Amino acid sequence: MEEQRIYGEIYESPVGALTILAGEKGIQAIKFGEDEKVKSTGKASEMTRRAVKELEEYFQGKRKEFTLPCVPEGTDFQKRVWEALTRIPYGVTRTYKEIAVEIGNSRASRAVGMANHKNPVPIIIPCHRVIGSDGRLTGYAGGLGVKEFLLNLERENCDEN
Repeated sequence: MEEQRIYGEIYESPVGALTILAGEKGIQAIKFGEDEKVKSTGKASEMTRRAVKELEEYFQGKRKEFTLPCVPEGTDFQKRVWEALTRIPYGVTRTYKEIAVEIGNSRASRAVGMANHKNPVPIIIPCHRVIGSDGRLTGYAGGLGVKEFLLNLERENCDEN
C-alpha cells in the first residue's frame, strides 16, 4: 500500500493562524495555531491553496458553503455526526440534541458533543454551529471567543435567518 503524502500550509486568518493539512483526496485537518513542523518543512498543494482561498472568502462573508472535499478520520458514528454538521445552514445553529435526533439516536447528545470535540476539520465542518440546549455557547477547539466570532460573522452575512 502506497503511503499518502500530506501537504501543509499555514493561513493567517482573522481568528489566528490555522494549519491546514491535506492529502491528494481532500482536507484532512485544520488545526488552530501554527504547527511547527508545517511551518518549517510544510509544502503547500493545490488542495491547501484551495482551502486558503475558500477560508479567505468565508472570512470576508462571501462564501456560505465550502466546496472542498474533506476526508477526516474518525469512527463511523463521528463521521455521521460530521456529515450532519455539514447540513446545518450558514448562519443557523442547532443543539446537540437536534443533531442526535437527526442521526437517529435521540439519546446521543453527549456522544454528539464528543464527536464535535474530535472534529478534525473545524470551520469547514461547522461544529461551531452547535450550541447547548439552553442556547449558550459550549466548548470549541479554538476557544469560545472564536466560536462567538464565527457565529457573529455568519449572522452578519446571512441573507436570511
